[in-house]
Amino acid sequence: MFRLSSMVASQKKGKVILAYSGGLDTSCILLWLIEQGYEVVAFMADVGQEEDFEAARTKALKCGASGFFLQDMKREFVVELIYPAVQCNAIYENVYLLGTSLARPVIARGMIEVAKRENCDFVSHGCTGKGNDQVRFELAFYGLAPGIKVIAPWRLPEFYNRFAGRTALLAYAAENGIPVTQTAAKPWSTDENLFHISYEAGILEEPNTTPPDDMWKLTTSPHQAPETAEQVVIHFDKGIPCKVTFPASDKIATDAVDIFLTLNALARKHGVGRIDIVENRFIGVKSRGCYESPGATLLRAAHMDLEGMTLDRNVRALRDQFITTSFSQILYNGFFFSPEREFITAAIPASQKTVNGFVRLKLYKGNVIVEGRDSDEGLYDARFSSMDEMGGFEPTATTGFIDISSIRIKAWARANAKRDVLPPLPLNTILILAGTLHGIHAITSRLTPAPLPGGVYGVEGGMESFEAEGWAGRVFLTFT
Repeated sequence: MFRLSSMVASQKKGKVILAYSGGLDTSCILLWLIEQGYEVVAFMADVGQEEDFEAARTKALKCGASGFFLQDMKREFVVELIYPAVQCNAIYENVYLLGTSLARPVIARGMIEVAKRENCDFVSHGCTGKGNDQVRFELAFYGLAPGIKVIAPWRLPEFYNRFAGRTALLAYAAENGIPVTQTAAKPWSTDENLFHISYEAGILEEPNTTPPDDMWKLTTSPHQAPETAEQVVIHFDKGIPCKVTFPASDKIATDAVDIFLTLNALARKHGVGRIDIVENRFIGVKSRGCYESPGATLLRAAHMDLEGMTLDRNVRALRDQFITTSFSQILYNGFFFSPEREFITAAIPASQKTVNGFVRLKLYKGNVIVEGRDSDEGLYDARFSSMDEMGGFEPTATTGFIDISSIRIKAWARANAKRDVLPPLPLNTILILAGTLHGIHAITSRLTPAPLPGGVYGVEGGMESFEAEGWAGRVFLTFT
């Protein structure tokens, strides 16, 4: 039984659309907004999370929402956000695949559409005042509806002074009969969509605490994964996955959403896609997050492998340097609805024109193993790299290539010699030098770091083999 607080204000302050998840924070916020005198409609976006939407609807309405709106946004999430991210290998700080960041623009767009249709005065969300999502949501709101007004409870003193944290929220939920999945023993926060699930807060705020096994919701523990590996073939058209097949069966997926769901199920089964990181939030603080991105991890491995065969080297370098890093940063920081994002995404297709073909992979106990790939693009020609046959180009042509490539290196070495400068050498190395003993002494005296006491100096050849100023004889130095 839900028990609405008796503190509900009698004067209505306006109509609010709340980004509702059905979880602890937004359920409590919904009731709190009503207490403050607002009419609240709850909005949920179906972005592939495993959610009982009917139960969420019932909870929102019983908490006092005047309406509940569920919008299926899986397809636009996959086509407009996920696949461009796959095409440019988007990643934040070399680890995080941006699952939460990717979903925010679609959710915000759905909210603004309903807000306009329902004549809402405000939009609201349950994002913490210390996190990235508050920035992502609100920048998206303003990018879509510049005049919209935002209520962010976790930045309002009257809210956060009353609810210092999740313990207080749990007590508030219990007082008002709001059922939630979090408990005092398992207070971490989750955010789930088709791409991934994230875990933050609670015991995870101690970075050296090992996440409990029962926290991981999506993936099988690699230790418990099947003992038999499973193979899959992923086909790409211009960098976008277009077909998934299984050598061991006649199963096939070609629809954009079905492809991702199929890969998710496969990767989950084999324990693929868990990460545990400390990342740098946009607002400047470090945060520990645990993520499961099964299908995304599999897709990324296949796409990057196929690019090695089909993408021009310089195009790939430029894409990695500018498009990948810029898109990832823009997305993470919440500037999706911005001119720079439009510019970056317009450049992605040009980099993917030749990324056509398929990759064969094997999944085994948390590992994604590439077994082969093929493409008709023609950039790969075995004759050019074969060790078993002459072909492609004349080996003698490499001599000129090396000569030209070494011009700069030789000039640098000569300049160093004139300045009596030698590159520093690490310890525990063997250095072979040629020259007079006098010259060698002069060289070793300039080594950085200098030879240690107890170093072994040996001379090959007699004194008579050295020329006064030439480079006869050889000396080796062993540093211990």
